[in-house]
Amino acid sequence: MQQARRLLLASAVAVALTACGQKAEQPKDQAAAAPAETVVKIGHAAPLSGPIGHIGKDTEYGVAIALDEANAEHLTIGGQKVKFEMVSEDDQGDPKAATQVAQRFVDQKIAGIVGHLTSGPTITASKIYADAGIPQITPSSTNPAYTAQGFKTAFRLIADDSQQGKAIANYVVNKLGMKKLAIIDDRTAYGQGLADEFEKAAKALGADIVKREFTNDKATDFTAILTSIKGVNPDAIFYGGMDAQGGPMARQMQKLGIKSRLIGGDGLQSPVFLQLAGDAAEGQFSTQAGAPKDQQPGYTAFADKLKAKYKQEIQMYATYAYDSAKVLIEAMKKADSVDPAKYLPALAQTQYSGATGDIAFDNKGDRKNAAVTVYQVKAGKWEVVDVVGGSAANAPEKSQ
Repeated sequence: MQQARRLLLASAVAVALTACGQKAEQPKDQAAAAPAETVVKIGHAAPLSGPIGHIGKDTEYGVAIALDEANAEHLTIGGQKVKFEMVSEDDQGDPKAATQVAQRFVDQKIAGIVGHLTSGPTITASKIYADAGIPQITPSSTNPAYTAQGFKTAFRLIADDSQQGKAIANYVVNKLGMKKLAIIDDRTAYGQGLADEFEKAAKALGADIVKREFTNDKATDFTAILTSIKGVNPDAIFYGGMDAQGGPMARQMQKLGIKSRLIGGDGLQSPVFLQLAGDAAEGQFSTQAGAPKDQQPGYTAFADKLKAKYKQEIQMYATYAYDSAKVLIEAMKKADSVDPAKYLPALAQTQYSGATGDIAFDNKGDRKNAAVTVYQVKAGKWEVVDVVGGSAANAPEKSQ
């Protein structure tokens, strides 16, 4: 009898546990029935360490903010809810490292690339992306060779070196009246490419290049080069390179008593140049391959977002990286697909109003109506002194 009672009690407990188990599993079944979420990976590549790591982090922040905003919209593309994730890689500013980064992106089936930051890595990686059919937008690389390759996947969001070189050469020769010029470059695809374009444009305007020297993008001591240049007493020294070298170069020019102006491209136009150069920055010139900040419709709003999230000021290209990511996502929305092969045609036909202004691409992938701004350091700050290009003519319609 006792054995029968024990069996009856055991059966009752089993039934109760089974019922509890069914109730516990109910939410899992309901969750499984919910629409699936597709993770869309956007690659970002730049130097995230080393002398210009601060500029690479700048573009990384721009991409991150763009993806955060897209995710806040809870987008559905191709009938699937999508979540964007950034995969950021340090290419060290090195073309060889960039090819390894690019192959990793391909292996991870990245849907689109924002990068690379500098021209050498951008150019070497572009062939890998083109072969894989992955769209690539550089927010900052200016060497004309990038889009001259004819890859349908290659796009650029700022003016190239030929535009920058002509703009600053015209300003230096025609507006400042400086015709005796020396040139230094850092031997990178960016620095040498910009210096070559400046030299070509300056010579065409009647300038005399009295000295051409070179260094590298890791150097910090320019005394020997500057001493050599001091002997020919140029009106100005053009430097093709980045702020990490330009700042110390300006200080060493001051120490050597060189009165020539230091002039550079967008690689110098940063707060870090001002910090590194100190009072030697005063009166120096640079260009920026884009419209003046106060003429970029979304600059202030984006700068506020960056400061709120990362407690940082914009260094150089964060706004352009932000717009690059936005343009990739906009093309996916218009094509109703995150498949690179399907949204690439929509990307080529971009008509988008971004933080940096109206964005459309020509048949090479370069931005139409790209502006170049000339800056000078006045009272310790970069001030706009001239703007070339950037016409609003034929501007695309505003996106919603």
